[in-house]
Amino acid sequence: MRKLTTLAKKKLVITALEDIKAHDIQAIDVRKVTSIFDWIVVASADSARQTKALSRHVRDALKDAGASIIGTEGEAGSWWTRAT
Repeated sequence: MRKLTTLAKKKLVITALEDIKAHDIQAIDVRKVTSIFDWIVVASADSARQTKALSRHVRDALKDAGASIIGTEGEAGSWWTRAT
């Protein structure tokens, strides 16, 4: 399987968020600010349940595309997911 580019991952994350009706989706380029990652994608949801569904959907979409998931933080509190 071919390794996903950073831009392909960003597009995949945004598409997965749109699938479950996230709103206020923003992709922030942080390549000049940090070497830890290239993009931060931020989105809003209408409820904690939707936030959890968004997190799971993004994680599953990335895994299905062959990305390695380093970890998921704050899922119980509906916070965020990080992938490489």
